[in-house]
Amino acid sequence: MITEGRTKLLVPEVHSVQGPGKINAGSVFFNEQMAFNRDISIMLLRALERSQMTVADAMTATGSRAVRIANEVPGTEVVANDFDANAIPYINANIELNNLSNVTANHANMHVLFAHNSFDYVDLDPFGSPSLFIQSAIRGTRKRGILAVTATDTAPLAGAQAPKCRRRYQCEPIRGYMCHEGGLRILLCTIAREMGKFDMGMRPILSFSADHYYRTYIQIESGTTACDRMLDQLGYMSYDQKSLERESSPVYDEKHKLGPFWLGPLFDKDLLARMSPEGMAREKKCTKMLDIWRNEIDSTPFVYDMSELSSFTKLSPPSLDVFIEKMNEVAPTSKTHFSPTSFVTLADLKDILAAYREVAHETPAPVPPAN
Repeated sequence: MITEGRTKLLVPEVHSVQGPGKINAGSVFFNEQMAFNRDISIMLLRALERSQMTVADAMTATGSRAVRIANEVPGTEVVANDFDANAIPYINANIELNNLSNVTANHANMHVLFAHNSFDYVDLDPFGSPSLFIQSAIRGTRKRGILAVTATDTAPLAGAQAPKCRRRYQCEPIRGYMCHEGGLRILLCTIAREMGKFDMGMRPILSFSADHYYRTYIQIESGTTACDRMLDQLGYMSYDQKSLERESSPVYDEKHKLGPFWLGPLFDKDLLARMSPEGMAREKKCTKMLDIWRNEIDSTPFVYDMSELSSFTKLSPPSLDVFIEKMNEVAPTSKTHFSPTSFVTLADLKDILAAYREVAHETPAPVPPAN
């Protein structure tokens, strides 16, 4: 028995506490580290400020996310679905434990569930890649609804297993310091291309990289105009690790061979402003991440990293805060959630390097320890 947020949960005694974890035969999966992921769902759904909302947690396992939503988000009617019959006793126990009447356990293949039902909010959080399930999840999401997708297959998406990324996502991943942003943007591109098959568009309202996974929340937009607007935000990248030059392009050509990626915004800043971390299971982490997302520049991919600049210039990296302060004299610059040593800026590369060299030269050399 654990407590997460305001919700009591019965979970398997043997469960994952960090990393992606693994599924044990005959056991129902639960990952304690994903409490932050579930916190974000609660904060976002509250911030939507809808009086009523139907919710489907497509692969709910113990029902932790579904039961938390039902218990902590007013006005929700939740279906906690899982194809594993072993999950149903856990779901029912957690419903009873919290004395809830607005959530029901459902034992069905998610493809069948979404062939016959649609919801205002659909949560797709599979073990591994979501690529096999995205199209069905889109079918199950109503017009103007919200679709949330988690991908834990970060190695293929971030380019460590490029052949697998090509097979699953039909994209060429990017390596190096931009790999996690690239992985997230490949996930968004994949969802967008599936949306296009339905002549629908999407608008990302919160997309991020955390721990061992990528996560995105998108709002569905109806009509071919919205669809075309969405597809116009897909494109390719070039990246020269020797010169640090990077460039996006709407078309694939001899130079721009990486991708395709989603090149549009990741956040709805108005929604982020309404999200509150109060009472969350990982309140401190939620507060920290909300602050970063709210201040993160969200108009130009891809990130730069201090280690990348250090290696290129052969200079020790200065304080990121000092460097960003200097950069903001040149062009808007901010920290990014992708890495504690990365930043995003509207400045040209030559201006970035000039500012870095200036600040790095001004930074005092470290004093060796006394004998």
